[in-house]
Amino acid sequence: MPQVSVGVLYKNAQHPALLQALGAENDEGVEAYIAATKLFLQESLLVTGVLRYSDANQNGLLGFGGIGDPSILPEASIAYLVSRRLAVGAEYRMKPDNLGFAEENDWYDIYAAFALNKHVTFTAAYADLGSIATFEKQRGAYLSLQLGF
Repeated sequence: MPQVSVGVLYKNAQHPALLQALGAENDEGVEAYIAATKLFLQESLLVTGVLRYSDANQNGLLGFGGIGDPSILPEASIAYLVSRRLAVGAEYRMKPDNLGFAEENDWYDIYAAFALNKHVTFTAAYADLGSIATFEKQRGAYLSLQLGF
């Protein structure tokens, strides 16, 4: 059996007059989701699938609603454990396209994470967020060093 979670998120964006001028119907909204995660130990694979009910524009940063109706949007991620210390994976998130002036693209990324030990982890990724509020080609590399004690 996979692990299943169900949740509701309330989001409130600032500057309601600006958001309305951009075409958003509301400056606040509610998202609901159901997520299922399954670890396949024999295959060293972690798989997650999500269904999100939302009308958020750019995750709510540009308000909620517009020319489209709220919809169910899929998300997925997969991680493969290459060794005890190295994981590689990819993620995908479908986005609504509710604002008439700015196309909103789906998001995806690929990554590799290496655990030097239980206190130090390195992560490298490439993320493509597409167009965000008329700024095209929002993509690039990501590097992270995490220390935990």
